[in-house]
Amino acid sequence: MSEPVEQINADVPPSGPGCQECEQSGGWWVHLRRCAACGHVGCCDTSPSQHATAHAEGTGHQIVQSFEPGEDWFYDYGSGDFARGPALVPPTEHPADQTVPGPRDRVPANWDQLIHR
Repeated sequence: MSEPVEQINADVPPSGPGCQECEQSGGWWVHLRRCAACGHVGCCDTSPSQHATAHAEGTGHQIVQSFEPGEDWFYDYGSGDFARGPALVPPTEHPADQTVPGPRDRVPANWDQLIHR
């Protein structure tokens, strides 16, 4: 497990309960990742749009934390490895009643055929 190479701002809240770009475009996601630098919540690489990775590539913010209930791991896009980080300001996960994939009303019936594996 590597040490983060980028500053983590533990005091910045998440951008919202779902992927910021998917919410704006009416898209959907499988799992969520929270940028440890700015709080941006984006969808994971299994999701159709892979917004968390696009955010990391576009901003240079390399460290994300899982935004899934019960998960507190960090990932470093720079090293391609899991990382250590401090406790981030809550909320640290999406709402428990939010479906995975989600949000429920936008997930197509054939979602499992549309994801990246």
